[in-house]
Amino acid sequence: VCAEIGMGLTGFGVFFLFFGMILFFDKALLAIGNVLFVAGLAFVIGLERTFRFFFQKHKMKATVFFLGGVLIVLIGWPLIGMILEMYGFFLLFRGFFPVVVGFIRRVPVLGYLLNLPGISSLVDKAGESNNMV
Repeated sequence: VCAEIGMGLTGFGVFFLFFGMILFFDKALLAIGNVLFVAGLAFVIGLERTFRFFFQKHKMKATVFFLGGVLIVLIGWPLIGMILEMYGFFLLFRGFFPVVVGFIRRVPVLGYLLNLPGISSLVDKAGESNNMV
């Protein structure tokens, strides 16, 4: 039951973040999206595992950027906060990118788009990861 609630919260969080960016970095929508995303993540994998994921020694820089960006969005500077958040998100979750790229390449239309000449090399670079999750 908690995992389903967490997936819903995470989904709504991503929706609010996306919608907030479309509406020219609306502070309220981005703040709601951030809170829902982090809460949903905690519901999906549990509080202890969420804490361990964010506060591993080799991920501290990424965690500071991500949670610092969330805090800056909540304070009221959405553009700066989202830039910091995106950088932190990339650093935190870059170990998952090869799996995601491999999955998306198997989806019919998206796989075709990712295999186009210009896009393919960019996706290959983004999908490379030498770091453990």
